[in-house]
Amino acid sequence: MLASITPLGERGRRRRWAVTVPAFLLGSALGGLVVGALAGALGDLLLDGVGATARLALLALAVAVGLGLDLLPGRTRAPGPRRQVDEDWLTEYREWVYGAGYGLQLGAAVLTQVATGAVWAMLAAAALTGSPAAGAAVGLGFGVVRALPLLATRRVQDPAGLAALHRRTAALAAPVRRATTLVLAGSLAGVVLAIGGT
Repeated sequence: MLASITPLGERGRRRRWAVTVPAFLLGSALGGLVVGALAGALGDLLLDGVGATARLALLALAVAVGLGLDLLPGRTRAPGPRRQVDEDWLTEYREWVYGAGYGLQLGAAVLTQVATGAVWAMLAAAALTGSPAAGAAVGLGFGVVRALPLLATRRVQDPAGLAALHRRTAALAAPVRRATTLVLAGSLAGVVLAIGGT
């Protein structure tokens, strides 16, 4: 999908990348915020009376499960939806509509393909806050980070630039997976240390 929303692709559809991308960023932020708030509200309902140490233990378990999913041999994505965004939107709607719509779906984390166990760990973290506001903050951060890779398409002005984008994306796939694994491992270590400090 990233390769479709480039200055080159947008010009070919008589659309403006400078309109699509801000709409995408806002949609992704909103999607993350809403899902995080819902998770926090669910946590508020289910975790009444559950203390901080128990919540940290549950978070450690969720992060460990996410890490385990990412480390399973041969797994290319975490369990969850397999659908992608509808590419027909690119020709059916104005750029701000499909930009915001795609962003909303991707920022909401579970409306499209789930690529990593970090998504489930993020949702657990939002729920374990036990607060819609705190959950919204967790989700918002996720949504914003999920949208940032689209900015890498800004230099794609011609077919050679598109080919270079594909090469960079392919070259970064393994390092990004490793970085996600390291972030999950570091998060797990941090939560375990926090449990020890309580």
